[in-house]
Amino acid sequence: MHAVATAALPVFALILVGWLAARRGLMGPSASDVLNRFVVYLSLPALLFRAMSQVTWDQVAHAGYALSVIGGIAAAFAIALIAHRGKGTPLTDVSIEALSNSYANVGFMGIPLCLVVFGQQGLAPVIVATLMTACVLFGVSIALIEADQRQGQHMGKTFAKVGGALIRNPLVASPLLGFAWSVTGVPLPESVDRFLVLLGNAASPCALIAIGLFLAQAEAGADGATVARVVTAKLLVQPAVTALLAFGVFSMPPVWAWTAVLMAALPIGTGPFILARLYGRDARLASRTILLSTLVSVVTISALVAWIEAHGVR
Repeated sequence: MHAVATAALPVFALILVGWLAARRGLMGPSASDVLNRFVVYLSLPALLFRAMSQVTWDQVAHAGYALSVIGGIAAAFAIALIAHRGKGTPLTDVSIEALSNSYANVGFMGIPLCLVVFGQQGLAPVIVATLMTACVLFGVSIALIEADQRQGQHMGKTFAKVGGALIRNPLVASPLLGFAWSVTGVPLPESVDRFLVLLGNAASPCALIAIGLFLAQAEAGADGATVARVVTAKLLVQPAVTALLAFGVFSMPPVWAWTAVLMAALPIGTGPFILARLYGRDARLASRTILLSTLVSVVTISALVAWIEAHGVR
């Protein structure tokens, strides 16, 4: 239980601080958006750039890890497609639900959690998971939605729009630029490195507090059975399939395997809520599943962290 007290509980405590601050009105109605933008556009990119600027290709080239992460995502994603098969549900709504099934909160919660549980050695695999979530999963979801919204229109423009949006995403661009820097073999200047450390150190606490601020604004409503199905897919199916692949099918370092499972077990991130709002759909399902999955993950993540400690992977 030492790992739970030292790793998982502080993470959830920071989320609780954000929730309480929002409920008490301590930071104003725009605090969630402002803090979210600070994390997405400033502190987290600094952390990701610096981390990837210090790794080599050999350190991140684990095909089994990538396939394990993608396999877990695909299994959870497919549950929504199967559940709505033949029901005439618009592809946009199905895609947003499928994204909720599989969109782990890797950026805001996964990175801080892995840093606490695994230290710096967990940073490379969690960044790879972040890239796959942001590029592959988010990209596929947007492509499906755009295809549904633009039926009869030129699909080349749709994919170009999706690709451009992904490249402009600072959580995608910063690690790619950092890795490009590492390929040059030139170390970061000391002053630049120190600047990135100072800015990047703010990422974890601010990201977790931002989650709490968002959860305090969660909307009521949404069908209970659908909410339960989505949360089950995210917190049980995705990590179970990922664990099967990471430990039973592919070979990789233990830290990478456990990181894959821990990332898959994370609660739902804000991506589905953002897309629901962006495309004018009912955001109540996304809002409620994010809230419920985060609450349930207090137990599931704590249990998983305790299991990891028991197996000596720290």
